[in-house]
Amino acid sequence: MIKIYIFKDDKFINGFQVKGHSGFAESGKDIVCSAVSAVTQMAVKGVEEAKLKNELTVDDGYLQLLLDENNTNAQVLLVALEKSLEDIQNQYPKFVKMEVKKRCL
Repeated sequence: MIKIYIFKDDKFINGFQVKGHSGFAESGKDIVCSAVSAVTQMAVKGVEEAKLKNELTVDDGYLQLLLDENNTNAQVLLVALEKSLEDIQNQYPKFVKMEVKKRCL
């Protein structure tokens, strides 16, 4: 199962963490894993392109992006990420679980 944590303070999304593998299909044919990867990589690339200060950690089956400061420019991107991941979770609830966690900067 892929576990996703969206980190928010009272007002802003300020990071996310994705860990695990969906187990939906074998590697290379797993559409659930591909969907989650595509959406999260788009968010990472957007944050990098906007040159927002962040801490990025990547490993096999693990991705974490934490913004160093709250930034209104990042919110459209991060809300779109959250809504897209929510849609994937709703379509594949046995393979994806998302939770919002409090994170204050």
